[in-house]
Amino acid sequence: MYFFEDHGLEEKQTLKHLQLNSSNFPMHFHRAFEFIHVLDGVMNVIIEEKNYTLQSKEAVLVFPNQLHQLTTPETSKSEVLIFSPEMIGHFYSNYKNKEPENNKLVVVSNISPENLESVYAQKSLLYSYCNDLINATSFKEVTISSKRKVVQNILLYVDRHFNEDCSLKTVAQNLQYDYAYLSKTFYQYTKLTFTEYLNRYRVAQAAEHLKQTDLSVKEIALLCGFANLRTFNRNFKRYTLLSPTDFRRVS
Repeated sequence: MYFFEDHGLEEKQTLKHLQLNSSNFPMHFHRAFEFIHVLDGVMNVIIEEKNYTLQSKEAVLVFPNQLHQLTTPETSKSEVLIFSPEMIGHFYSNYKNKEPENNKLVVVSNISPENLESVYAQKSLLYSYCNDLINATSFKEVTISSKRKVVQNILLYVDRHFNEDCSLKTVAQNLQYDYAYLSKTFYQYTKLTFTEYLNRYRVAQAAEHLKQTDLSVKEIALLCGFANLRTFNRNFKRYTLLSPTDFRRVS
């Protein structure tokens, strides 16, 4: 997957185009911009505690380091562009310390493969979205509260250690924060307990392995940090409403 926090850290021109079906992904952030366009159905996207309900022909442009998550209430089909700031260097330079008041856009047409054939076509498409956003909303200076920074640090830790024995107690010890403070702050920002977030994150990783690899269900469960197959199966069905085997079959 390309949702990880280190995406775009290479500081070169990169762009990834993804097709997503009924996807859910917990709170995360990264250096890259992320353009999420719903083609069919409904998707909820939370960006910095602001909830956007996206339907067909609607999209959001997520700025670098904005905390965001994706959920699908029933079904959705969407396309995603994840691209480094260097792809839109002039825009990034002018808006580097700002973020939109409203990340939502109305999109007239779907992304065509010919619009991604060359870097010039890619830049043209991306700059058109930037222009649409400039015309649609105002911008504000980025303010990073102490609580937001704490949550970002927790998410970074999970991204790097989700496949290990990962607990909030361990996070608190490594980040040198009070356990109770971390627990309260994390819940206030994500509306999830740390354990629920961790299980959602692990399931999201497992879902990608099921779609993209031939590894066995047991191998994927262990690879994603679940202690045993029973726990994995229970959590996977809880968040996807399908067993891992059924999910792989229909994906």
